[in-house]
Amino acid sequence: MRIGAGPALHVRRAAGRTRGVVLMLPGGKAESRAAARAWHLSAVRLRFFAARVHRAERRNGIAVWSLRYRLRGWNGAEASPVADARWALNRSRVEHGDVPVVLIGHSMGGRTALRVADDPAVCAVLGLAPWLPAGEPRPALGPRPLLVVHGTDDRWTDPVASRAYVVAAAAAGTPAVWVPIPDVGHFMLRARHRWRRVILDFVAGLDCLHGQADPVVAPNPD
Repeated sequence: MRIGAGPALHVRRAAGRTRGVVLMLPGGKAESRAAARAWHLSAVRLRFFAARVHRAERRNGIAVWSLRYRLRGWNGAEASPVADARWALNRSRVEHGDVPVVLIGHSMGGRTALRVADDPAVCAVLGLAPWLPAGEPRPALGPRPLLVVHGTDDRWTDPVASRAYVVAAAAAGTPAVWVPIPDVGHFMLRARHRWRRVILDFVAGLDCLHGQADPVVAPNPD
């Protein structure tokens, strides 16, 4: 384990002024105090999608940030990646002011995204096969759009649990949608083009990134 080492960001910059940030949050392990590394598969598989989002959105003023956690694990009540994600959100404020931030998280990263979605900069959340165990707290997302996409053959995280989370969020007034990908598992390798299309369409359709003359914090729920 790296003693005293902090989280890190890989930044793909916007072309021109940064009008928004997409923050990519990778998966990990339920329990591990080993250092997170850039070559771990959880980071590598999300890097492919980060590059595609950047290619599509950089000319719209959107930067894409990929977070590397301090540790690989969630680690029970410690919820290790949550502090790292909050650090990244603060870095966005320091560098770019009050631009909107979209969170995209896979597996443990989806759980992390929803834990920090109460940050005022966050304007939308996309969970990719998120790990949402029973009893997971649900922040009040208000008008922030939430999309959760889950393969129906996932054996690592539970698509039934993620759907229940979305149903509860929608009942509380959040514009929340759950989308199944039939016959697909957890790691976004099969039907990769379908995962990519969902991600790109979600980001491209967000009013909080594209629908205003200037950056805003909260999206138009319509």
